[in-house]
Amino acid sequence: MADNKQLDIELSSEVAKGSYCNLSIITHSPNEFVLDFLKILPGFPKAVVTERIIMTPENAKRLRDALADNVGKFESHFGKIEIHNPEPQIPIGFNPSENRS
Repeated sequence: MADNKQLDIELSSEVAKGSYCNLSIITHSPNEFVLDFLKILPGFPKAVVTERIIMTPENAKRLRDALADNVGKFESHFGKIEIHNPEPQIPIGFNPSENRS
């Protein structure tokens, strides 16, 4: 994108509030990637999908690259992000393939 072009972005107050996520599930087909963002709360047997983002494989790769770049910038400023639990603790009985449409 040339430097002289600008993208006008609208952010509604509702979307600006954001959604909390402590688990994500990524699935894909030949044509799209589906990113489900979930919230799991202690003591509750059900995880709730708070957001679902569907994107093309090309845009998924762009997102991957942008995340890698931003994580690198974050770590150079704030220090290394430690992964304390490489295997997320998914509650027993949680099946991400159920109720997916």
